[in-house]
Amino acid sequence: MKRLRAAALTAVALTTATLAALPAAVPPPAVAAPAVAARTRPAAASDWSTAVVDSTMARYTPATIGGWSYPVGLYLYGQYLTYQRTHDPRYLTYIKSYVDRFVKSDGSIDQSFNSLDSMQAGRLLVILHHETGQDRYRKAAKKIRDRLNTYPRTSDGGFWHADNSSRAHQLWADGVYMVNPFLVEYGKEFGDSAYTDDEAAKQLAVYGSHLQVANGLLKHAYDESKTASWADPATGLAPEHWCRAVGWYAMAIVNVLDSVPANQPRRPQLLSIFRKLAAGLEKYQDPATGRWFQVIDKGGRSDNWTETSCSSMFTYALSRGAQQHYLDPHYADVARRGYQGVLAKLSVGADGRTELADISVGTNVGDYAYYVARTRATNDFHGLGAFLIMNEQLRGDSVS
Repeated sequence: MKRLRAAALTAVALTTATLAALPAAVPPPAVAAPAVAARTRPAAASDWSTAVVDSTMARYTPATIGGWSYPVGLYLYGQYLTYQRTHDPRYLTYIKSYVDRFVKSDGSIDQSFNSLDSMQAGRLLVILHHETGQDRYRKAAKKIRDRLNTYPRTSDGGFWHADNSSRAHQLWADGVYMVNPFLVEYGKEFGDSAYTDDEAAKQLAVYGSHLQVANGLLKHAYDESKTASWADPATGLAPEHWCRAVGWYAMAIVNVLDSVPANQPRRPQLLSIFRKLAAGLEKYQDPATGRWFQVIDKGGRSDNWTETSCSSMFTYALSRGAQQHYLDPHYADVARRGYQGVLAKLSVGADGRTELADISVGTNVGDYAYYVARTRATNDFHGLGAFLIMNEQLRGDSVS
């Protein structure tokens, strides 16, 4: 990617007022919105990434999209992938306007980074340094990198989910995505890969060694102290396979495998974990829809439901894994079924904006009843971000 010249950024800079006045996203021609309020199902040939991004930018300005958080960070990372393909300057300017709410001109950022969740949007700092060359973003990103020097760990080196008493000694599968893609990208951008590649591979290996069970899937969380209310007193494991937690891990392991060198000592272990996970995902894919259930291995229960964000995450990971030869080629077909299943949850409303349905809201560790009772939201950023990541991987790759 070429760095954007400062003048170019200025030329495309959108003020908050301008962004607020953006018109509703124009629906792709194949699915022009009808006059009534009915939803229109998508056609495979449409550019659904730009449709989702344009719809989201029409709904929110960089000032109203939300605070510094991992769901917004995930969504904007997906928007950046769409920018990389389309080179639409509005998309990058929007990301920069969001980040600049938090990063001052001297590179200071008012974040303590006492949780892994708070680190995920740090990927945007690396991206903006790469695109603009502005040192403020390096300084802000370095605060996350330096925080890891003192961040608490389990006895075998796994980062706690958060540095507080309620998350002490706990590894959540979600956490590997919050920090490790940032780490390998930080290392590449700033010449720190000797540390970052090793750390990211170690974290995935440690988490995988605790969370993965015989069926190939990962439990949501592990408590080394075995004192959490949800922890099995013998194993320390959470009771269920919550789909998005496993989705976070699946995407993170692909990102790290893509980044670390072929001779990285932990690479064989990561490939083994990924291949076992892929087999489990194939086994539990819903044959009727191609999607995956909120509690992955209990799809036969009448109150369980297929969830869109994790289905996007698994689809991405399996497709990329097959493409990169981490997995057997047949997983590309598993991914295509998942892709069609997610597209079935996407529609265009009468206002011309996209609607992505059945996305679980943010979720703590719990039991089966807790997971299936979670709100099924539309256009939640967890789902929008995962959709964009998936769609940029599989765009145009559909079956009849």
